[in-house]
Amino acid sequence: MKTNITGKHYSPSDKLKETIEKKFEKLDKYFSNEITGNVMVIKEKSGYKLEATINTKGTIFRAEVKEDDPYDAVDRVIDKLSNQMSKFKTKLQRKHKGQKDLSFAGLPEFEEEEEDIQVVKKKKFELTPMTIEEAILQMEMLEHSFFVFLNMETDSVNVVYKRADKDYGLLETTY
Repeated sequence: MKTNITGKHYSPSDKLKETIEKKFEKLDKYFSNEITGNVMVIKEKSGYKLEATINTKGTIFRAEVKEDDPYDAVDRVIDKLSNQMSKFKTKLQRKHKGQKDLSFAGLPEFEEEEEDIQVVKKKKFELTPMTIEEAILQMEMLEHSFFVFLNMETDSVNVVYKRADKDYGLLETTY
């Protein structure tokens, strides 16, 4: 696995980069060499935030951790990613059967019983063409944390959402 390490408001030291690469090597046994892990180290007032994403064909593993020490954050992110892989091992094996990019043989079994995913509520609604600003306004009026709409500028389905930092995010679809 190739690991891309970047910093935001912070330039990670060579020692920290080496530590991240070494820790991510532990996850190599689950992936082919063509897989890339992206790690961002963010310096915040209260410490460090580490965001890690591994994008495989059809599945994204993501973990985010805040710690006072960036090295502790690396350990916790690796633990979170490993736990995600173990927890969803059976489901992922079914989904990625026959793919050489992923190998689940080395994953430990997760100790909880496998839960069936249930959809408990369905809604249908008409997509209305609107701008991003109109969609955010509609989301706020409905007091929702996200809103699905047809972006009239791109003629594609988009989602606006309220982020934890009180700003807004936009998900754009492609196919």
